[in-house]
Amino acid sequence: MRKLTLVPLTAEAFAPFGDVIDGESPCQQFPINEGRTQRHHDLARVDCAHQHGEAALSLFRAQPVDGAFVLRCLERHPLGSQAFINTSGQAYAIVVAPPGELDENAICAFLARADQSISYHRGTWHHYLLALQVPSDFVVVDRIGPGDNCDEQTLNMPLQLDLAP
Repeated sequence: MRKLTLVPLTAEAFAPFGDVIDGESPCQQFPINEGRTQRHHDLARVDCAHQHGEAALSLFRAQPVDGAFVLRCLERHPLGSQAFINTSGQAYAIVVAPPGELDENAICAFLARADQSISYHRGTWHHYLLALQVPSDFVVVDRIGPGDNCDEQTLNMPLQLDLAP
């Protein structure tokens, strides 16, 4: 079984798959609210209008995985983006592959810091939420509406997620 190693999540490394939502990602910034708030503008786009979809907010509570966790499938959402806003203040793992036909050799994994959130581009292959150590909550912004917006594909060869530091 092939091992998949986590690498630190950065905006540059994650760009082919989506956007990193944090206070360090490059973006336009400006003060608002009488200068008491710094706006980090336009960090991710909500892409949900295909086939008359709309944006919705949901809460996902992910149960933690451990070092013996094996990845067996990936999913993608061909009709809309999907953002995960980390509200638990915990690090978590992200497993992705580029849009298009699933290339199992292109699967990679990121370790997101507790202060980082992400938004997958429409069609990006990804694993479901991978909380580490404790159950973790995420506010999810994604598409609701008509059409089939979730493709799942079983991997030809399962992957062992290496959670070692």
